[in-house]
Amino acid sequence: MYFTEYAVGIGHGRRVIKTDVDEITADNVLSVLSKALTTHYLNKTDMEYLYAEYKGKQAILNRVKEVRPEICNKIVENRYAEIVDFKVGYLVGEPLQYVARLHGNGDEKVLKEVERLNDFMVDCDKDSEDTDLAEWFHEVGTAYRMVLPVPHEVEDAEAPFEIYTLDPRYAFVIYYSGLGNKPMMGVKYVVREDGVTVYSCYTVDQYFEIADYALVKHEYHNLGGIPIVEYPMNRARVGAAEMVLPLLDAINLVDSNRIDGVEQFVQALLLFHNVDISNEDYDKFREEGAIKFKDADTNLKAEVNYITNELRQAETQVLVDHLYEVVLTICGMPNRNGGTSTSDTGSAVIMRDGWSAAEARAKSSERMFRKPEKAFLRVVLNICNTLSGMNLKLSDIGIRFTRRNYENILQKSQVLTTMLANPKIAPRLAFVHCGMFAAPDEAYRESVKYAEEQEAKAQALAEKEAQNNVVSADTGAAGHDQSDSGTRQSGRGEDRTPSDRGSGNPQEVKK
Repeated sequence: MYFTEYAVGIGHGRRVIKTDVDEITADNVLSVLSKALTTHYLNKTDMEYLYAEYKGKQAILNRVKEVRPEICNKIVENRYAEIVDFKVGYLVGEPLQYVARLHGNGDEKVLKEVERLNDFMVDCDKDSEDTDLAEWFHEVGTAYRMVLPVPHEVEDAEAPFEIYTLDPRYAFVIYYSGLGNKPMMGVKYVVREDGVTVYSCYTVDQYFEIADYALVKHEYHNLGGIPIVEYPMNRARVGAAEMVLPLLDAINLVDSNRIDGVEQFVQALLLFHNVDISNEDYDKFREEGAIKFKDADTNLKAEVNYITNELRQAETQVLVDHLYEVVLTICGMPNRNGGTSTSDTGSAVIMRDGWSAAEARAKSSERMFRKPEKAFLRVVLNICNTLSGMNLKLSDIGIRFTRRNYENILQKSQVLTTMLANPKIAPRLAFVHCGMFAAPDEAYRESVKYAEEQEAKAQALAEKEAQNNVVSADTGAAGHDQSDSGTRQSGRGEDRTPSDRGSGNPQEVKK
């Protein structure tokens, strides 16, 4: 066997930790925790295995070769890390932002408060915490975040809370086994230098500290919720590349064999066929890779040759490419090397190279991310409203994911234009359904505002031009009257025709 056995739950996701108690108190917290730890340690074993995969400690490193064991390459193509890193960058490569959900009343105040909340998140370096969270999220199938109030007074511009990304190997959430599966208690723990494990356990309104399986502290808190929040990647809590681990191991094996083939060709065995050679000389050659063989028939020809069997690199490359294509398909990853056709453009390229599948998977991850993010925000808003005088409700905030749009923007703009030109379709619906905007409602409001501003500017310009035309007309009319008056004065009594006046010739006058 080349590979070690998988951990217990690899490929099947992480187990959800549940309890059937209606309320966790000081009397039953030790019992609840003890039962939860049994399941958590199974999950921890799986997560240790997957984390090692991400770091490059993969099954190929345990390879054992029976034939020519001295040539045994162990090549790790860490495509597990490649998949995780792509998923993380595609989901949260651009910072996650909060936007105001406007309802018509007090919109300006809500906008200012949401902007203030975003400033707090910048102060806490939340975009880095989101990246760390997304890494665990994709590596092991789940992640945990913790938020606590700052233990000291802060200025108005400083965030009154601190955000922590927890190691999922040392944190978990216990859920109610009844209807709704609501979270009952969040747990994180550390192992001190003296070997004692200290558990910090939070319910909605209580805090328990347990050391050496004994309750050492119990107090109430007013955080407004459980400060430890789980972010599962999917319902089964399966990592981004967990389902394709056998395929990734196969790619490592094929590439290792390819390197073995090259090395074995270079270090080919020397065959002494029907050749008389002393034992001393043969021992020297054997150290460098030689064997000898004699036929029963002594009349056969004696020869010395190299034994070679070259691996066909082109065929093995086809196999590697096929395995990797299957990996990309299962994981919903684009083929960033592109296809073989150079004639496809636009949406054909998008569909062929898998970017649409990547976008669909990212949107699915967004939906899984939003629910725990709201639970996190609920605690954050309670802290901010209490310590910083903020007045925001969860219903005032929308969560926006921003990422590079690889889909055909030209086609989407054409759809938008066509829908806006149809008088039977409301303009807002055009913004929502064209798929062009990450936040269509806000894009619609901004566009309406911009259109109104442009219309007001055009109207003001038209009014100004109209006023200028009136002034010019009045000025022109006045000048025309003055010119006519002067003409009449200069030509007074001389408005007769030349025939009436005569030509001025003396001879014509005598006639």
